[in-house]
Amino acid sequence: MDAFEPVAVHGDEPDDPTAPTVGVGPHPEPWPDDPRLDPELLAAGDRRNVLDGYRYWRLEAIVADLDTRRSPLCVAIQNWEHDFNIGSVVRTANAFNVAGVHILGRRRWNRRGAMVTDRYLHVHHHATVEGFVGWASGAGVTLVGVDNLPGSVPLETADLPRDCCLVFGSEGPGLTDEVVDACAQVVAITQYGSTRSLNAGAAAAIAMYHWSLQHPR
Repeated sequence: MDAFEPVAVHGDEPDDPTAPTVGVGPHPEPWPDDPRLDPELLAAGDRRNVLDGYRYWRLEAIVADLDTRRSPLCVAIQNWEHDFNIGSVVRTANAFNVAGVHILGRRRWNRRGAMVTDRYLHVHHHATVEGFVGWASGAGVTLVGVDNLPGSVPLETADLPRDCCLVFGSEGPGLTDEVVDACAQVVAITQYGSTRSLNAGAAAAIAMYHWSLQHPR
């Protein structure tokens, strides 16, 4: 069984591409006496993709504040094919302030779509399905697969556990049989058009929103 590994954040990741059009300029002096604030941001301005309430805050202070009100929901993404949609899933996970994001398979993933929102999340890596299942069992987290497989339950009629981890497969092949076998249930998003499946990022957003409707803050 593999160890539960937090994924390191690399400082050389690309900045948020929306940076020039959002945020605020330098803070007028005298600056507030607040240890949560970053002197460099106060002096230069804050163009990060964060809520206005977090303007000028240190990264560590934002994460600490988010930690006080994380949801019990987790999400996991299989990363067998360097899926470009993982970044989009991570960005949505940040919007719902999930307890953690779990990358299953390859450790490296394309962060561009996350728009640096992964810095405000707890992102973990599991090299094997066995290790991932072991983590879930030890944490008391129910695994719920999201894939349009035979026998899956329509998401709109499914009761999702409060302490659960929504598991998404790679774009195209979807969830592997090994992961499906480990899930307590598999749900599918009902579709009405001709396409075989939804984009993984879109499916993740729908599933997280559905969970939030059943378990409001």
